[in-house]
Amino acid sequence: MQTQFAPDGWKYAILTFVAGVLASIITPLAAVFGIIFSTSILAFYRDPDRQIAPIGVASPADGTVSVVRDEGGQLRIAVYMSATNVHVNRAPLTGRVNEITHRPGAYKLAFSKESENNEQLQIDFEDYSVILIAGWFARRIHPYIEEGDRISKGDRIGHISFGSRADVILPPRFTEEDLAVEVGDTVYAGQTMLAFDPDEEECE
Repeated sequence: MQTQFAPDGWKYAILTFVAGVLASIITPLAAVFGIIFSTSILAFYRDPDRQIAPIGVASPADGTVSVVRDEGGQLRIAVYMSATNVHVNRAPLTGRVNEITHRPGAYKLAFSKESENNEQLQIDFEDYSVILIAGWFARRIHPYIEEGDRISKGDRIGHISFGSRADVILPPRFTEEDLAVEVGDTVYAGQTMLAFDPDEEECE
């Protein structure tokens, strides 16, 4: 199977490699570091295929669940992505993109409480939202979708360069009893179920 990479991955990797080769004129070690850094960048931008969770709400990101709380009558689940996680984000549920809002802000560490004031991109679907939050080093959020797009659960919706955070604010019908994860759990984008969907249970 051919390895996939998020957009810009090859660009940054090639730039790093070329810089290392040019610097090797000064010291041969620069070429070695160029190869190491370019390989590391490609690892950050890897985009593997996923087996999408057949039921419930899929995780929007790879990483660790860092926040689970009620927010204005809706549950908010945050996933912290470290530098070693896949950084491609996926849609937790099927729906239409109503609005995409970019909000400038600070660049605090993505796993800190203050990160909610960081630069972020909020994607509002019909009855839920995904919020992509940049970390102190990850200052580029790249959406793959536009307002009006119809998105299926597990579809790729964007990526954040290097470590960061992705939150999902669930539709009002979800309660704490529907949760399938807790703070500290490891999750995978599109693959891990964050919560059971009460609407699906009613259809059984």
